[in-house]
Amino acid sequence: MKVLHLSTDDFSGGASRAAYRLHTALLQCGVDSRMRVLVHQTANDRVIAGKGVRSFSQKVNAKLEQKWRAFCRRNFRSHNPIMHSFGDTSACIVDEINVSDADVVNLHWIANLLSIEDIGRIKKPIVWTLHDMWAFCGGEHVVFDDRSNARFRVGYTVDNRPADESGPDLNLLAWQAKREAWSQQSFNIVAPGSWMAECAGASALFGTQPVHVIANPLELEYLWRPIDQQFARQVLGLEPKKKYVLSGSAGGMAHLKGEDLLREAFLKLKEAGQDLPELLIFGQAQPATASQWPCQVHWLGRVNDDYVMSLIYAAADVMAVPSRLDNLPNTAVEAQACGIPVVAFNIGGLPDIVDHQQSGWLAPAFDTDDLAQGIAWVLQDADRWQQLSSHARQRAKQCFAPEVVVAQYLDVYRAALSRQLTR
Repeated sequence: MKVLHLSTDDFSGGASRAAYRLHTALLQCGVDSRMRVLVHQTANDRVIAGKGVRSFSQKVNAKLEQKWRAFCRRNFRSHNPIMHSFGDTSACIVDEINVSDADVVNLHWIANLLSIEDIGRIKKPIVWTLHDMWAFCGGEHVVFDDRSNARFRVGYTVDNRPADESGPDLNLLAWQAKREAWSQQSFNIVAPGSWMAECAGASALFGTQPVHVIANPLELEYLWRPIDQQFARQVLGLEPKKKYVLSGSAGGMAHLKGEDLLREAFLKLKEAGQDLPELLIFGQAQPATASQWPCQVHWLGRVNDDYVMSLIYAAADVMAVPSRLDNLPNTAVEAQACGIPVVAFNIGGLPDIVDHQQSGWLAPAFDTDDLAQGIAWVLQDADRWQQLSSHARQRAKQCFAPEVVVAQYLDVYRAALSRQLTR
C-alpha cells in the first residue's frame, strides 16, 4: 500500500501537524507513505514541497486570475471571522499526482495547493481527512451549525444567504463549483470526531459518500507522555506548589476558541471565594491590548518545539479548552496523553476526547458557571487528580496510539481502492 498525503504544509497549524503525524505513524507501522506539500517545514525526507511545473502561458493566466480574484473579493463582506478559501488557487500538481505510483491519495488541508477543479481531476482513489468544514461548505472553513437550515446541509442558494454577508456571494459560487467539479468524483471521508462526521454525512455535497470516524494519531512513547510535574516546573521557572491552568491562545480566532468564556469562568471562581489558580497561556506573547484577568497570567508565547510543549503540559494541573466550536483539538489530545485532565464544553469533537468526570470535565455548552465548577473540581482533590490523570493517559493509548489509528486507516484505504475498481 502506497499512500500520498496532500497538505498545504507539514507543521504550521493543527491540521498540518495532524496530517504529518498520520504520515509518520504510517511509516512507523511499515506503510509506504509520502507527503506532497506547498511549504516544507519538517526535516522528513519523504515530504516533497513546491509548486508544479507551469508553462509561460499558465503563469500569465495565473497572474491575471489572481488580479481578478482580488477584484471580486474586494466587496465581499462576512461577519464570520474565520478565514475563507474559495478554491481557485492551484499549485499545478494534479498531473504529478496522477502519474505517481501512489495507490491512494489522502487529502488534508489543501488551500492554495489544490483548486476545486484540481480535486475533480484526480484519478487516484481519494480519502479525505476533514480537519475543518471547508470540503462540504462554500468558502468557509468553519461555520456555526444550524441543523434546520445550515447552508451546507440544505445546499447554497440565493435565498439562504446569511444576512451578515454582502457583496458577491462567493460562498455560493464556491459551493456550486464544488458540486459541478466533483459530480463524478468518489470520496472516502474520514472525520477525526463524531460531530464532524455527522456534519459531513448530512451535507448536501457529501451525503452519499461513505464517512468514517478515525481519530488523529499521536506518538505516545517518547514525546507525548507524563513527565514529573516538579521537574517540568523547575525547567520552566514556575512555582512548585501553585495550581496552574493551561490554555491556548488563538490570536484572531479568540472568539471561536472561547477566550472570553474562560475569563468569565475565572471571574466566577473569584466571586465564589475560590483560591484562584494561575493561568498559563501559550500561542502568543502578551498582546498590547490584553484583557484584564482576575488571576496571574503567564504568557508563554508561540511554542514551535513539541518537547517544550510536552513540558508545559506536564507543568499544568488542568488543560482548559473553552472553544465555542472545535473538531478534535490537538491541545486536548496532547494534554490527555501527558496525563493532564481536560476541562471543556460539551461541543464539537470534545466528547470524543474527554470522559466526563473520568479524564476531565465537560460543561454544558457555554455554561461558564459549570466550566468554573469543573476547574475547581479537578483541582480540589489530589487523589482524584491522580485518578483523572491515569484515566486520561489510558484513554489516549486506547484512542490515539499510532497502531490503533493506522489499522483503521488501512481499512479505509483498502475500501477506497475496492470502491475505485468497482466504479
